[in-house]
Amino acid sequence: MAIHIIAQTEKTIQTRIDVSVIICSYTEERWHNLLLAVESVRKQGAAPREIIVVIDYNPTLLERVRLHIADVIALENTGPQGVSGARSTGVIQAKGELIACLDDDAIAAPDWLEKLSDCCLDPMVLGAGGTVNPQWEGTQPRWFPTEFYWVLGCSYQPPTPQPVEVRNLWAGCMCVRREIFEAIGAFRSDIGHVGKQTLGGEETELCIRAKQHWPHKKFLYEAQASIQHAIPARRATLRYFLTRCYAEGFSKAIITRYVGIKDSLSTERAYTLHMLPLGVVRGLGDCLFRFDITGLQRAAAIIAGLVTTTAGYVMGTFSPSAGTISTNKGA
Repeated sequence: MAIHIIAQTEKTIQTRIDVSVIICSYTEERWHNLLLAVESVRKQGAAPREIIVVIDYNPTLLERVRLHIADVIALENTGPQGVSGARSTGVIQAKGELIACLDDDAIAAPDWLEKLSDCCLDPMVLGAGGTVNPQWEGTQPRWFPTEFYWVLGCSYQPPTPQPVEVRNLWAGCMCVRREIFEAIGAFRSDIGHVGKQTLGGEETELCIRAKQHWPHKKFLYEAQASIQHAIPARRATLRYFLTRCYAEGFSKAIITRYVGIKDSLSTERAYTLHMLPLGVVRGLGDCLFRFDITGLQRAAAIIAGLVTTTAGYVMGTFSPSAGTISTNKGA
């Protein structure tokens, strides 16, 4: 991987790594967040080759980016509307050997990009993802179980001291090889967020497809590469929680149609059989032995989340309009 020294002082050597960072946005409501996201990439200890901002069918926002955010490549989504089409548009433009993605409402730690790209020095590594920490707009609801942080687009698994192999990465916090897209195609456009629509899973399908193409290679979770993900107050509600659970289950049904049940549900089996029961027991224990009534609420939320996710999966499985199988490599 090419690394180029671009500046040197008595104390530090700043480097530029061959990584294109893609940030997608669709609404001016996140303008302040977008500015913070771009700035966090600019402040990386190892600077990326380029920062690409893709705007999803919002000409006013695109013009605003071009006028007010210097030193970025501002693009209009030329693919289907939604985050999958926007990211794929960025990939087509990107020149880096590695492609990194950051959500427009996230702030990357200064060593985020360096730690992820270091994982990819191993030729057997297809890509790496980091820890997504919630940055609550208000107070975190005490009923919200950490086991369901994925509802918020945040990491739910415990951090590990060393990188560990995982099935898939989080699209808003990942760094992958360009050759993935060249060999198997782009993110599928019938999965992934479109505006405020909560359907997701496009990165899961892409990673599984890549692993099926290169079964001897792997993706890594590097817990030390962290970002802060903004959580607005409207996402701290039971309604949003259950809506996202249902959408995730529905999305998993679509993914299963593309890559098969075995691969699409491999991680979910362990999560359902081990992590969730432990979460319920922990919540009940907090209630019974620490007299924390919110422990009972967390246990109930875990059960409700599992039931709702399962319902979404069942509905997605039998819905004739959920995901139209195509023969091309991605959409």
